[in-house]
Amino acid sequence: MTTDHSDASRSASRRTVLTAFAAAAAVGSPLLAQLAAATPAHATLATPGVEYTSNTALYRELAGQEGTTFSRRFRRHEQFDTSMTTAAPVRRTAILALHGGGIEIGTSELCLGIAGYSPGDAAGAPILPTVHDYWMFEGLLSSGNKELHVTSKNCDDHVALSTAASHLNVLSLHGCKFDQLRLPTATYPPTGDRRVAVVGGLNKAFRTALVQELNAAGFPAIDSLAPAWATLLSEFNGDHATNPCNRTMLGAGAQLELTTELRESLFGDPSSRGGRAETWDSNGEFVKFRDACRRAIATVEAGQPLL
Repeated sequence: MTTDHSDASRSASRRTVLTAFAAAAAVGSPLLAQLAAATPAHATLATPGVEYTSNTALYRELAGQEGTTFSRRFRRHEQFDTSMTTAAPVRRTAILALHGGGIEIGTSELCLGIAGYSPGDAAGAPILPTVHDYWMFEGLLSSGNKELHVTSKNCDDHVALSTAASHLNVLSLHGCKFDQLRLPTATYPPTGDRRVAVVGGLNKAFRTALVQELNAAGFPAIDSLAPAWATLLSEFNGDHATNPCNRTMLGAGAQLELTTELRESLFGDPSSRGGRAETWDSNGEFVKFRDACRRAIATVEAGQPLL
């Protein structure tokens, strides 16, 4: 979800809660075990609905809590071109999950899966022959992760932005609630299916390919910038110039806003980080969605000859 909020200072109670949670984590224990055993922690804002104004602000306030309160993971693949006569292939697409972990559940796993890696392997083992670069930010709290949300257009993480800037395409993954979309449910989705993918970003060809592939795979998908939806879905269309999905070499990319029902349907057990890691391949839906996105990426890349 990419709703914008105004700025406001935070109270010391927020720092106290998050710091206490970080200090309570057992040194040397596996992260998932720590989260499972911890007393539920809630990150509270001084003013409800007000969030961090940037990643920089979040990192400063939560200094020393990376790995307990939040995490960042990325992979940039080493490549060489040593030939003077031919152009070597380059990776043209990166996958981002700006609000992963417990913030918008399922987006971390989808980021890894679409990039060609196993969502169930902590080391991110490659499981597909073609892989993409990726970057993700994850909330690791036992509860209250929504308070770690940074609006997409305010993302200023240097690795995230450099990853976007060095690729022709970015696919950025987000989560939303069905009711936030205010869709005309009498006519859409026609079957009452609440598993909706709202496709945004400034790359029209990328949006078209995603809508086509996701619908063909059985996931209701709509182009948020199409005339029929542009006004209704303006808060979910990823059209801001500073949204990382559009900070590519082409100044345009794609974004998916996925309803809770869609994300939960991709896992046998969506209720926890461990449950998602263990059941992403249990019902076939995750693979169907992953492969639809990868086909859309392949379609877009095929129309982008290396200059």
